[in-house]
Amino acid sequence: MQYTLIDAGVNLTNHQFDGQHQEVLARAKEVGVKHMLIISCDISSSEESLALAARYGQYASAGIHPHDAKTATSELEQQLTQLAQHEQIIAIGECGLDYNRDFSPRDVQRDVFRRQLALAEKLNLPVYLHERDASDDMLAILNELTVRGVLHCFTGDAQALAGYLNLGLYIGITGWVCDERRGKELQQLIPSIPIERLLIETDAPFLIPRTVKPKPKSRRNEPALLHYVCDTLAQLYGIPACDVAKHTSENFNHLFGIEKK
Repeated sequence: MQYTLIDAGVNLTNHQFDGQHQEVLARAKEVGVKHMLIISCDISSSEESLALAARYGQYASAGIHPHDAKTATSELEQQLTQLAQHEQIIAIGECGLDYNRDFSPRDVQRDVFRRQLALAEKLNLPVYLHERDASDDMLAILNELTVRGVLHCFTGDAQALAGYLNLGLYIGITGWVCDERRGKELQQLIPSIPIERLLIETDAPFLIPRTVKPKPKSRRNEPALLHYVCDTLAQLYGIPACDVAKHTSENFNHLFGIEKK
């Protein structure tokens, strides 16, 4: 490969990576993935993401996932504000709504989501958004405030996509797009996403691209496999993979205010 990539979403604090962070990042760097955003799901993982980002020269988010919304306390804003003082924290999240699994009550999800959006607006930070089967409520709440950010791991329909794009959001695409079965609808929607609003991410260790051959024995996804997502997107857009890499890296830097080095 003659191009470099930025992984816009990695769950590096997941237990599947325990004790292997250095090796995982080294493999990513070898294939051109030089930077990544380490995403968080609660206060504890936000602190761990920050520590990893600081140690390895990466970026991190701080926030509470809708699955974990029930763990949020009255100190949430104070906790996230303190974390956001560190330069490695470039986004609030992963935050949003998940009506697919409902691990937290929906009213609690909506409340915690609104609180994080308001804080992101106050801190002038982008939001890293999660949504499953909740696009109507998600769009309604997003319309209440003025925020910028990325809809992570988009797998929704055309109507939801149009709504997120109309709000000025970036769209994050994962290995889901490489699935010839459940990724069919997403593949058809890709040309509708302006390439200036596209980000690519692994969501590792989840969603390993089905185009990876041979499959790793562990079945674990990792940042070194991001180029499989890039290659599939290049085919769907009908452009070279290096162009997808260039645009998505520039988009990441623009959204998150990263100065080119």
